Amino acid sequence: ETEPLTSKRDVSDCSKGEDCKENGLLVRKPKSALRLVEDGNKVHTSQGDKGEAAQISNGFSGVQSSVPCNGEQQLMELEDRETWSKKIDFLLSVIGYAVDLGNVWRFPYICYQNGGGAFLIPYTIMAIFGGIPLFYMELALGQYHRNGCISIWRKICPIFKGIGFAICIIDLYVASYYNTIMAWAFYYLISSFTAELPWTSCTNPWNTGNCTNYFSKDNVSWSLHSTSPAEEFYTRQVLQVHRSHGLDDLGGISWQLTLCLLLIFTIVYFSIWKGVKTSGKVVWVTATFPYIILFILLVRGATLPGAWRGVLYYLKPDWQKLLATEVWVDAAAQIFFSLGPGFGVLLAYASYNKFHNNCYQDALVTSTVNCLTSFVSGFVIFTVLGYMAEMRNEDVSEVAKDTGPSLLFITYAEAIANMPASTFFAIIFFLMLLTLGLDSTFAGLEGVITGVLDEFPHVWGKRRELFVLGLTIVCFLGSLATLTFGGAYVVKLFEEYATGPAVLTVVFLEAVAVSWFYGITQFCNDVKEMLGSAPGWYWRVCWVAISPLFLLFVTCSFLSNPPELRLFDYDYPYWTTVVGYCIGTSSIIFIPIYMVHRLVTTPGTLKERILKSITPETATEIPFGDIRMNAV
Repeated sequence: ETEPLTSKRDVSDCSKGEDCKENGLLVRKPKSALRLVEDGNKVHTSQGDKGEAAQISNGFSGVQSSVPCNGEQQLMELEDRETWSKKIDFLLSVIGYAVDLGNVWRFPYICYQNGGGAFLIPYTIMAIFGGIPLFYMELALGQYHRNGCISIWRKICPIFKGIGFAICIIDLYVASYYNTIMAWAFYYLISSFTAELPWTSCTNPWNTGNCTNYFSKDNVSWSLHSTSPAEEFYTRQVLQVHRSHGLDDLGGISWQLTLCLLLIFTIVYFSIWKGVKTSGKVVWVTATFPYIILFILLVRGATLPGAWRGVLYYLKPDWQKLLATEVWVDAAAQIFFSLGPGFGVLLAYASYNKFHNNCYQDALVTSTVNCLTSFVSGFVIFTVLGYMAEMRNEDVSEVAKDTGPSLLFITYAEAIANMPASTFFAIIFFLMLLTLGLDSTFAGLEGVITGVLDEFPHVWGKRRELFVLGLTIVCFLGSLATLTFGGAYVVKLFEEYATGPAVLTVVFLEAVAVSWFYGITQFCNDVKEMLGSAPGWYWRVCWVAISPLFLLFVTCSFLSNPPELRLFDYDYPYWTTVVGYCIGTSSIIFIPIYMVHRLVTTPGTLKERILKSITPETATEIPFGDIRMNAV
């Protein structure tokens, strides 16, 4: 390690070309490198394109002096890496990424399905020993090494670089279906600008003879084949699944949803095309607006008749459930996918932090906010479900049987439609869904953008806007299958298979590479350099043993019991499971492929190749004040 150059006044003590005989000299010239040559005590400058400086991937080039003036080493500081304008921009971006649509529909459903209030025990345990340590690890890695998900592995363990490519493929898969769900919400939002919401009656062109409006003043009987107006609006008008026969016959493309998705990607492009300086401002709206709406909906739901029935159903503990293995698996999976390590986003966002930013505090704050948001969202959902049960004169369990997006687009939409001021509440609810999804999309694409730009700076470094445009076009074209009449079936397939086991595998290997190959001692020393104190034994034990076992436990549970998919009245055929596993494998296959490529192309004996492949290639630069120096 080098000593800090603390004195800046010495810069003016020597003019250009003069000898520096007594004082240390710091020369600062943008876009050039400083070459220190042992020629008396002279200091010579040379242009950065001479190739004399060691190129550092986060925007600095520099070499250390072999002949320091007055015992101090001299360094040239080059153009800095982009950083967040304010600390709050980073926090809001991470919170916006972690808090997404899954917090609103997935957590409440999993909670009541797995024992209500009793589920909070395994959920909290899994968060403390699995989710939060992995969340903290990724923030620390990104902030220290200041690289995206691909090039960061040169500084950790080069043979695992395939993890970065796998992450990029997974992010593209997510973008291909996640934004389609936002397109559905956008369609609902546009349809809400009417005096009477279109999913409140059975007199519309898309309705069938089974449509039954039990909220009408007439006495109606609910039969086994009855469907609500909200269900028919969702399935027959928005999705139009009746025009598809399944995954083997998806039907045509819905032009309405295509236009909605095109507009969403346009918003996404102009929010992230310039980098975190612009997206950091957009999240002031997209990350804070959902909390305002959640509070309004919570107050409104609490005042509805029958709300207490929903809250009791949500929180009533079933202690017997804690003895079931699947409850602990669901708790682990929920906290993992809620916090979101493994998508390259935390690495990318943290890489734009100041070096001495307190990422430990950030990890605790953002993960706590995320978990509390999930918990509060349960009250928002279940107060309304209690109201629905009161109106239908049914048990809450009958009303709450819808899962996933159907919980939002059928059950919750129907409840809103039958409230006073229904148009207002429908508009703000679907606006909330849009903002929840947008900042998660910003984050997912930023993970890919940062990873690729850091890996190929000479190709894309000055062409960010062009690369982002190409990326959004690719994601839009990749979403076309989800915009067909059977697109909802594709969304379900991708959601279950394309991301779940693949991301779990990626983060498991990431935790192993950092803790066992890079070394837990080295990693803790890195954290100490940033924060001033090393992580305690609790974090070390979690990173070395508990978190990898946590991930292995969830992955094996998923693979041993693959989900049996069913959507509406369509049972997925067996071959779709094979297709799902092929999609999931198509991303993580890059990990062993790169390992083989690395070992084949590295010169030397097999032992030498392995040692070179697990040894960091490049040093990580350490900042001293305004200067960054290499730590070797």
